[in-house]
Amino acid sequence: MTNTDWSRLNSLQLGRYAEYFGKMEFASYGLEVYTSEVDDHGVDFIVKDKKGRFCEIQVKSKTEKGYVFMQKSKFDINNKNLYLALLIFRQGKIPDIFLIPSEVWKVPNEVFVDRKYDKPGQKSAPEWGG
Repeated sequence: MTNTDWSRLNSLQLGRYAEYFGKMEFASYGLEVYTSEVDDHGVDFIVKDKKGRFCEIQVKSKTEKGYVFMQKSKFDINNKNLYLALLIFRQGKIPDIFLIPSEVWKVPNEVFVDRKYDKPGQKSAPEWGG
């Protein structure tokens, strides 16, 4: 009895749902999932496979018409073990999940963007987005 009326959730609820859904997806493949109580370093959870390899996962959610971003200070694109788990919510369907290596932002393009916000009057912190 899965509810797929995503319009009933506010952005905080949708983000929390995405994080839990992502954890369960990784667990369904037999990976160990480790969570932290505080997400202050841009990592929502860590997954480890049976060979002891691990990945750090940052989860972001969006509806069909959303923009997601990670502050550069919390999302190190030089960390080869860091991934973005992007969940896209479409009304009436379970979310689509995309696992994106952080390194794709090393060569920004029209999908994986680099927002520097370094011009006078720009107040946002620098971010990676898409």
